[in-house]
Amino acid sequence: MTRAKICGVKTPAALQAAAVGGAAYVGLVSFERSARHLSVDAMVELLAEAGRQVPVVVLTVDADDTQLAEIAARVCPDLIQLHGAETPERAVQVRDLTGAGLIKALPVSSLADVEAADDWDGVVDHLMFDARPPVDADRPGGRGVAFDWSLLSGLRLSRPWFLAGGLTPGNVAQAIRQTQAPLVDVSSGVERAPGVKDTDLIRAFLDQVRDASPR
Repeated sequence: MTRAKICGVKTPAALQAAAVGGAAYVGLVSFERSARHLSVDAMVELLAEAGRQVPVVVLTVDADDTQLAEIAARVCPDLIQLHGAETPERAVQVRDLTGAGLIKALPVSSLADVEAADDWDGVVDHLMFDARPPVDADRPGGRGVAFDWSLLSGLRLSRPWFLAGGLTPGNVAQAIRQTQAPLVDVSSGVERAPGVKDTDLIRAFLDQVRDASPR
């Protein structure tokens, strides 16, 4: 079945809705320019209050060693999501430093972007194909924009991969049917305002994923 990650979680209620709804992962954002940003202290407090009900992913953007070491030591994420301009060489360093599994987000606007996945074979646990932001964007994701899913036609990778970018309860079933994505990621698509998760939308998204998943 296709599995889902609910990213940008900031409250116990959102984390609980994700867990009860059957999410495979919850994502916490460590990027100050994002409306979904949490400090390390806030991440620790959230997980202490809500519990680690599902595996935790911490999203970072070109984080330095000091930031990564603090996240690893205090949050203990199952996976770290690299959502910046990190190279395969940097990914190896991050794994060695943190001991966490890795997701690498690749911005997509053309077939060449998808073909860049070959550079990451054997380097990370999962790739994430996300919509490429505009050149003047101040953040790399969370914009609620989809890309041309047909670019992923026939994609075969050695590890399960994520589809991200502009997914909502209204289109995720179509996205799964078209791409056969083994994993999907949503953030703004289950919000009622930037950074404010809606528990009803989280449940609706996860219901759609479950109903549309290939079996």
